[in-house]
Amino acid sequence: MSKGVILVVDDTVANLEVVSQVLEDAGFDIATAISGDRALKLVNTHPPDLILLDVQMPGIDGFSTCQQLKANPQTASIPVIFMTALSDTESKIKGFDLGAVDYITKPFQEKELLARVKTHIQLRQWNQNLENQIAERTHELQITLEQLKQSQLQLVQSEKMSSLGNLVAGVAHEINNPLGFLNGSLVNTHEFVHDLLAHLRCYQQEYKQPNSKIIHHAKKIDLEYICDDLPKIVHSMQAAVQRIQKISDSLRVFSRNDTESQVLADLHEGIDSTLLILKYRLQANQSRPEIQVITDYGDLPYIECFPGQLNQVFINILANAIDVLDESNTGRSFAEIKENPNIITIKTFVDNQYVKISIADNGKGMSDEVKQKIFDHLFTTKPIGKGTGLGLAIARQIVEESHGGKLSCYSVLGKGTEFIIALPFAT
Repeated sequence: MSKGVILVVDDTVANLEVVSQVLEDAGFDIATAISGDRALKLVNTHPPDLILLDVQMPGIDGFSTCQQLKANPQTASIPVIFMTALSDTESKIKGFDLGAVDYITKPFQEKELLARVKTHIQLRQWNQNLENQIAERTHELQITLEQLKQSQLQLVQSEKMSSLGNLVAGVAHEINNPLGFLNGSLVNTHEFVHDLLAHLRCYQQEYKQPNSKIIHHAKKIDLEYICDDLPKIVHSMQAAVQRIQKISDSLRVFSRNDTESQVLADLHEGIDSTLLILKYRLQANQSRPEIQVITDYGDLPYIECFPGQLNQVFINILANAIDVLDESNTGRSFAEIKENPNIITIKTFVDNQYVKISIADNGKGMSDEVKQKIFDHLFTTKPIGKGTGLGLAIARQIVEESHGGKLSCYSVLGKGTEFIIALPFAT
C-alpha cells in the first residue's frame, strides 16, 4: 500500500534518480518533473501529497514555482520542501515566506530526507483528516441548524394557528348562542305578525265604521304604513340573521383544526373565510378609501390538503399585501388614492396537474435584493415590533413541504407584487 504520492522537481536527472529511488524503496509513489513549468502542469492534473522542489533551475526557479503553487487555491495546501545547495539564512527565510514547509540541503542524507518527508506526509494526512472531520461536522451542524429552523417555524405556525383558531372558533361559538335564539324568535315573530295583521284585517272587515278614537289613533301611528312595512322589517331581520349565520360558518371554516392526514377541501371557501377575517382591514378609514378586492375564481376541483394550514398561507400573504398598500399610500392624499385605488386581485385556475392561486397587489413592489430574501428565516422589511420575519417562511414551508407545491413571488419595483401558490392535485 502506497504511503503517499511525492513529486520530485529537479533539472538534474541524476538527482531525480537518486531521490526517487530512496523514496520508492520507502514505499512512496513517485512522479518527476525537470522544470518548474512541467511541475505546474503536472500538479494541476495529478496533485501529489508532497513536492520536493529544487531551488536553482533554468526557466522559472523553485522560488517562482512555489509562489505560483501557493497562489492557486487548488494547489496551495500541498506542502513544499525545497532541495538546495544554498545554506544562507536569507534564502531559507525567502523560501519560508513563499510558503515552503521545510528545507533539505544538498548533498542530502538519506535518513534525514526520509525523516523530513515522512513527517510532512503525516502532517498532510492529519490536516486532510481534520479538514474532512471539520467539513463533516459543519455539514452536520448545517443540517441541525436547518432542522431547528424548521422546528421553530412549525412551532410558531402551530402556536399561531392554534391561538387564532381558538379565538375565532370561540367567537363563532359565542355568536351561535344568541344567533340560535334570534333565528327561532324571528320565525315565531314572523308568524305572530302575520296572525296579528290578519286579525286586524278581520276587525276592519267586520267593523267598517270605527269610532273617532280608533280613527284618530290609526292616523297617529300611520297604521297603513305599519301594516305594509312590518312584514318587510321582519324579513330584513331574518336576512340579517342569515348573514350573521354565514359569517359564523366562515369563521368555523377558517378556524378548522387539521387532522393528521389531508382531507378534500374547497380552496375558495378558505380564501373567502380569510377575506372575511381581514375585512376590517380592507374597509375605508380616515387616511384612505376601501382597498378593493377583485376575485376571479376558476372552476377548481376539491384538493387533498390541510385546509387550516392553507388558510394561514392565505392570511399571511393577504395581510402582507394590505401592509404594503398602506405603506405605498404614504405621501398620497385621500383623493389621489381614490383616483388610483388600492387593489388586491385574487385569481384561481388549473394549470396542468396544479391548482394555482394568484394573489397580486398594485403596491410599491420590491427590489431584486429584497425579493431574493423574502422567504428567508427571520427576514423582514417592517419596522421593529411590526413583523417577525416568519410569515412567508412559514407559508413556503406549508406549501412546499406539507403539500408538495410551489410558492413563487414576482415583483417589479413601483408596479406591485404577485404571489402564486401552486398545489398538486390528483385527477
